[in-house]
Amino acid sequence: MPQPYELPAFYVPYPARINPHLAGARAHSKAWAYEFDMIDVPQEGHHVWDEHDFDSHDYALLCAYTHPDATGPQLDLVTDWYVWVFYFDDHFLELYKKTRDIPAAKAYLDRLPRFMPAEGEIPEHSVVPQNPVERGLVDLWNRTIPSMSAGWRQRFRQTTEALLAESLWELSNITTGRIANPIEYVEMRRKVGGAPWSANLVEYVTAEVPNEVAATRPMQVLSDTFSDAIHLRNDLFSYQREVEVEGEVNNAVLVMETFFGCPTQQAADLVNDILTSRLHQFENTAVTEVPRVVAEHASDPGAVLHYIKGLQDWQSGGHEWHLRSSRYMNNGGKAAVGSNGLGTAALRAFTSLAATAPYRTRSHSFTPHQPVGPTNIPDIYMPFAGKQSPHLSASRSAILEWGERTGITDGTIWDARMLEAFDLPLCAAGIFPDASPEQLDLASAWLAWGTYADDYYPAVFGQRHDLAGAKLMNQKLSALMSLAGEGPTPVGALEVALVDVWWRTAGPMTVEQRRMFKAAVDSMTDSWLWELANLAQHRIPDPVDYVEMRRRTFGSELTMSLCRIGHGERVPPEVYRSRPIQALENAAADYACLLNDLFSYHKEIQYDGDFHNGVLVVQNFLSCGKDRAVAVVNDLMTARMRQFEHVVAVDLPALITDFGLDDSVRRIVYRYAEELQNWMSGILGWHRGCHRYGAADLPHRQPSLARPPARLLSTPTGLGTSAARISRKAGAA
Repeated sequence: MPQPYELPAFYVPYPARINPHLAGARAHSKAWAYEFDMIDVPQEGHHVWDEHDFDSHDYALLCAYTHPDATGPQLDLVTDWYVWVFYFDDHFLELYKKTRDIPAAKAYLDRLPRFMPAEGEIPEHSVVPQNPVERGLVDLWNRTIPSMSAGWRQRFRQTTEALLAESLWELSNITTGRIANPIEYVEMRRKVGGAPWSANLVEYVTAEVPNEVAATRPMQVLSDTFSDAIHLRNDLFSYQREVEVEGEVNNAVLVMETFFGCPTQQAADLVNDILTSRLHQFENTAVTEVPRVVAEHASDPGAVLHYIKGLQDWQSGGHEWHLRSSRYMNNGGKAAVGSNGLGTAALRAFTSLAATAPYRTRSHSFTPHQPVGPTNIPDIYMPFAGKQSPHLSASRSAILEWGERTGITDGTIWDARMLEAFDLPLCAAGIFPDASPEQLDLASAWLAWGTYADDYYPAVFGQRHDLAGAKLMNQKLSALMSLAGEGPTPVGALEVALVDVWWRTAGPMTVEQRRMFKAAVDSMTDSWLWELANLAQHRIPDPVDYVEMRRRTFGSELTMSLCRIGHGERVPPEVYRSRPIQALENAAADYACLLNDLFSYHKEIQYDGDFHNGVLVVQNFLSCGKDRAVAVVNDLMTARMRQFEHVVAVDLPALITDFGLDDSVRRIVYRYAEELQNWMSGILGWHRGCHRYGAADLPHRQPSLARPPARLLSTPTGLGTSAARISRKAGAA
């Protein structure tokens, strides 16, 4: 069968090495697979593997390449884990993907967490394994977890559960023939593909990362970029097997083909560009962010460096294995040229550095304050009718009084004319259409504080690249949001205004509700440090990192936290953690963030001299003009909105059934979806009606160096920021 496209020239900056214990791992893993009936034993009448399949896939070679410094016993155990995970993938394909038997698949997946107890080893006869996947998991779990800490065990259990449970997402797409949008696909592929699980095994072989360090953004970015690169590379090699032979719809090349409407070769090249960008992000994070985190937590730098090196080894080794395994398409193209022999790996490292230099250079070549002119806003897909509170007029007057009282209109950052022109009550009235006058005033104040703060940080800290000062401000703002009793004395308008809205909102909350609320605000303010760090490096963000951090700079986590508090405690926490709810939240957040980027492009690029804008990020990544980038951003918005509609129509009913939710909880879940609809339509209405982004509103602004966007913080209000509304709902619960 001819290949559907030529393999692209991959970015492989680190030469691959091979473990000297390969022969022993091959013999051990084969004996282990036979012991657990994974070879030549049909499962419920379905063929999974025979000996030829096992030998040709050569999972021991994969592990020898990806863990070149592992000891013999370590390599044996890790190879057994990979035999198990690939067997699970093919076992699930034969028994459930091909048969489209979703109920049986769910029952099968629901059993597997029983064999991964967080507290330790599996007691003998506590639960009886019924198939090779379950029997293998029992053996591997008991052999692995004694040598690792409780924190690592919990992380490993979570990533193992994710790669198992999210297989239902893949199965659902196959059953309906649904092809995911690019943002959704990268996000879900990370979970279902299993690479975060692989990163945990890198810790097992190299060095365990301290729990407090593992929880930080830089370490999470390392794991995410590592995972995305692995999965996108795998999709490029497996397209022919998955799409053309198996009828799979979950493949990045197919996703890009469908979204962009382009030929397969162009889609493959685009996937490779994303892969390269993710690896550039890995390197940047390792060099610029990880040392600071290690120093802050007084951690052993050697352990973290060994772990990072292990992740790099995995990338290079995984690439070499894909070039050799009969499981994949690897007979032609730039990637396969000179693929035999480890000497060619070093040559590939040199040529790949040279080939990707233009994109790396372009990402550091932004010209501030370039005259881009007004943006022609395209037709925006919005299926929900906008609503508005009848108390808008009164709230407009109240916000001006609040701005004067707290000092945010003292002329330092804003004056009263600017606060009036920005018209944050218009946004609150659309997001929170059923608000009382007091509730709408509070919602408007939160919007004003967040937008003011987002203008304050670049004006005060951005021009001097004062990351240390910004971090100290974050610490002060966090301390002001006291969980019990009074915090420090607020100084200046930013702090005074925060204390005002904090206690008006948090006063009636329980301590745990305050803790959740505070964490959401902290997440938002921390994300502004990410923007300042990019400005200091003069580095346009990687597109995936931008989308995921944009949710935080926009305040989306804060919105969801406040809304959930308003739901009381009737909704089980695992419902909020479920894929449908997370998909609903992220789709809504991305729609609103990209919407803001369309309207704010002129202001941010030309007047603020900033590059944190989705249109600009697309321009840089695709090396295209503004009009093309605007069209791509609008298409992404539409795709996310259609996904939101799909989740509401298809996934929420299934979620309610799967969890057995009663009518009262079901109504809360659907009310949450309606609140998010109001949120998105209210944000659109505000952009069309305010005087913050229009060409006629901008000439009075004086360009200032490195001044990032004063973005809409629409999120911390309309979905539940009213203290009265929250307390009434919680009390009723």
